[in-house]
This record gives sequence, structure tokens and C-alpha cells, in this order.
Amino acid sequence: MTAPIDATSTSAWAELTAHRANFAPDLRAWFAADVGRVERMSLPLCDLHVDLSKNLVTDEILSSLVKLAEQTGVAARYEAMLSGEHINTTEDRAVLHTALRRPADASPSLVVDGQDIDADVQEVLGKVSAFAEGVRCGEWKGVTGRTVETVVNIGIGGSDLGPVMVYEALKPYATAGMTARFVSNIDPTDMAQKLEGLDPQTTLFIVASKTFTTLETLTNARLARQWLWDSLAKSGAINGDDASQADAVAHHFVAVSTALDKVEAFGIDPKNAFGFWDWVGGRYSVDSAIGLSLSVVLGPDVFGDLLAGFHAVDEHVRTTPLSQNVPVLMGLLNVWYNNFLDAQSHAVLPYAQQLNRFPAYLQQLTMESNGKSVRWDGSPVTTDTGEVFWGEPGTNGQHAFYQLIHQGTRLIPADFIAVVNPAYPLKDGEQDVHPLFLANFLAQTKALAFGKTAEEVEAEGTEGPLVAARTFTGNQPTTSIFAPALTPQVLGQLIGLYEHITFTQGVIWGINSFDQWGVELGKQLAVQIAPAIQGDADALGAQDASTQSLIAYYEANRT
Repeated sequence: MTAPIDATSTSAWAELTAHRANFAPDLRAWFAADVGRVERMSLPLCDLHVDLSKNLVTDEILSSLVKLAEQTGVAARYEAMLSGEHINTTEDRAVLHTALRRPADASPSLVVDGQDIDADVQEVLGKVSAFAEGVRCGEWKGVTGRTVETVVNIGIGGSDLGPVMVYEALKPYATAGMTARFVSNIDPTDMAQKLEGLDPQTTLFIVASKTFTTLETLTNARLARQWLWDSLAKSGAINGDDASQADAVAHHFVAVSTALDKVEAFGIDPKNAFGFWDWVGGRYSVDSAIGLSLSVVLGPDVFGDLLAGFHAVDEHVRTTPLSQNVPVLMGLLNVWYNNFLDAQSHAVLPYAQQLNRFPAYLQQLTMESNGKSVRWDGSPVTTDTGEVFWGEPGTNGQHAFYQLIHQGTRLIPADFIAVVNPAYPLKDGEQDVHPLFLANFLAQTKALAFGKTAEEVEAEGTEGPLVAARTFTGNQPTTSIFAPALTPQVLGQLIGLYEHITFTQGVIWGINSFDQWGVELGKQLAVQIAPAIQGDADALGAQDASTQSLIAYYEANRT
């Protein structure tokens, strides 16, 4: 195992520390004095236009940040990932989510640990596409001979967050007369609400669990199976005996899993199980068979375009110099804010309602990846890591939390995302609504950058204590990301952008961005506590006083 380079020991870190010591950001003055700033700091990323000019950096700071990437081996680590080195050190695995979107004719073939990765990926992708086409053309039918109208994806974490985010973003492409619903929470309310109004004869369930042991997913799968049996029996579609129930499951359930024995035991034909590999983590898996629901509802061609968008960003990162490499630069900016300007969170604010689930998706991608306190060799980190990512679509956020960003005491870097051409170009009378929407997108980044001085407030006639209340300091950093439209390729590019931002930060901090041991302890304890909350006195006695008290409250109030 190659030990990570300690970023704090590099000359670039020393330069950045010196920059911070004398740092007095003034975006107004910088823009006034440098007419070329915007052009110089606006960069293309495939179909995306990325404006970094409103960030709190000078050319000198950017130069030092690029040196930091060079001195910590970001490019070399990226090549190691692409080639299949086991950079997931704690699990001794390759990290090959980028292989999921390599073109079918990619050359030379990617062979890792003696396995032809390209061939494996294309085989599964071909199986996914063939199944999707069968459902879409009506070849696949339910137990009563009716075609599928609703796909219900049952998964959690990356098996849910990615598919539901992409479905919401690309819903205008769902033109085959099918819709999708997504169940993740073990709270029975989630399943009950998602099943409401569905016709069991036209519903297809996809159970997404690599090991087919995930507690939440398998519990929900059993609930869905029971609903299917009960509903079909009530309508007379099946007689309720074992054979008819088995036939119903075979016609209405498929799986995304590699545990074929468990899939078969559940009642799903192993031929209708779609596998993926231990070299792709859940939060990086939406472009694997985990995207089966997307391929079915949106179509294999749309799914293929999504993969092409991912791959375009992969190639940008691989071939573009660090000084012009957009994901690397945005990752470096996050390091600057986190480690030198004490920012503890990062807002992602899409001015596109279709991206309403994008911030939630990024929460898992970024925080599960980089919320680490040890480096990839097991040694303690030498810097702060992992910001809190959060956000909400504009303009909703403007009427909720933007007050804190504009006039609060916290520095909160923010990414603003917008598209030029909306999916639904509606008019209010003769007024095209989309320009009004984008005026807010542009106004917010301008206000955050340049603020409003006390003199400007007074010139409007405001006096006394109200002047301070109506003054905006500005110098709140933002990145603006514009795209022509929210196409499948553009969405793939957006997701790929943040994957590689996350990767860049992880390399600089020397951490393994591809494990998630922090989620394990709570899951283990839940298994131990479950008997206690179900009446097992010994299990209850083994709990701490607080947990015992909370269980007592539950027992006293459960009806």
C-alpha cells in the first residue's frame, strides 16, 4: 500500500497558508480591476458552462491550489483508479465505476485482476437493455397477461437515491406510458403510500440489493410481495395457493443482485436477476444495473445517453491539464474553503425543479465518501475533511434559508445550477416564465458576490439602525453552472462532475473515499435492539439506560 502524501507537508500548503494570513477578499474590487477575470475563470465542461469567477480566489491562490493537486498526486491517483488498482484499501478492491460507462468499443480492453471488465459490463448492460425493451414493447406481462404500467424500485442508499434522482430529473423522457415509484424507508408509511392506487396486475417490482440481505430492502420486498398476493387474490386473479402465489412473484418481481440463491428462495427467477460487482459502491452505482428501473421507464437509449454524459466527464478529467480541469478545480476550491477559510458546509442550489432530488443524492455521494477521520493507510487525518452538503431547488430556498447565506455569520460556498431551455416552456399570458426564473438565479449570485454597501442603502433613503440591517457584506462565494437543457447527457455530466470533485478532495486529504464503515455500527446495533423492542427481556436488559427508557416509552404508548 502506498502511503498518502500529507498535504500539510507540501510547499503548496505552505503557500496557501501564507495566502490565508493576508487574505482580504473583495470581489467588487477584483471585478473592477480585472476585466478578464470572468473570461479567464469561465470554463467548459462538455455541455456545461462553469463560471468560477465569483469564488474567493485570486490567480495566485488558484496557482497554489493546482500545485497542491500536483504535489498530492491527484492525477496519478486518478490513473490508478482507472487502471483498476485496489485504491479501496480497507476492502482491498478496485474502484471501477468509471468502467460502467466506457463505450462498447473502448480500446484497449480493461482487464483487472484477470477479468475482462469491459466484457462483463457490456454483458449486463445488454441484459438490462433487452429486459427493458421487453417490458416497454409489452412482451413482458403480468400474471393475468396485462402489460406493465408502474415500476416500483425497492432499495435504499445508492440503490434508491440515484434512481429516484435521475427519474425525477428525466421524467419528461418517460414517454412509453409507464411511471416509476421508489420505496426505501423501512417506515411502513413509505410502502403504504407508494402502493396506494396501484393495480397489482400492472405493477412490476424491482428489488435492488447486491447481497439480498439488506434489512430495509428485504423487509419492504416481503411487504410488497404480500400486498401482491393479497390484492390479486382479492380480485380473483389468483386463487391464493402456493403455486399461484409463486407464479405471481415470477411475473411481478425481478432483482438487481448477485445472490442468486437468495433471489431464487424469494421466488424470483434467477434469469431475471441483474448483477453488479464489488468494485462499484452503492453511491456510484446508478449507471450499473441499479439503473434498471430507469432503463425500463425512460428507455435504454436514454440510459445510454446518461452513461455517455458520465464518460465525457471521465475523459475530461483524464485528458485536461489540472489548471483547466473543472472537477479538479472545484474540488480544490472546496479544500480552500474547508481547510483555510473554515467553511463547514456547502450548498447546492439547482434552479431546475427537475433536480429537486440532486442535493439529497449529493449528500450520500460526498459525505459518505469523504466523512472520514483516518487516511487510507489507517493513520489519522492531518486536516479537516468532509463538508456538510445540502440544498434545495430555487426559488424555494430563497424563501427559506438564503437569509443565512446572505447575512449570517457562516461562510457557505454555494453552487448554482441552471438550464437555458426548460422542459416545460410555459407562459404567463405573453410572458415566458423561464426568464423570470433565471433572473432569480442570476440575481442571487450577484447579490452574494457584491452585496450592498451602507452608502447604497442610505442613498435609497434609509436612515438609522435600519441601514445596518439592510447592508449586505457580499463576498459570499458561488459557482454558476449553466447547461443548454437538462438532457440525459447533461445529467450524466453533472453527476460525473460531483463524483470527481469528491475524488479530488479525498486524494488531497489522503482518505479512502470508497468505503463506508461509519454506517455499519448503527446497523449492527439495530439488529441487537430489535428483540428488545419486541419484548425480549434479556435483550432489553443489555441496553443502556437511555435506550431502555425510550423503549419503555414506546411500550407505554404503542396501541
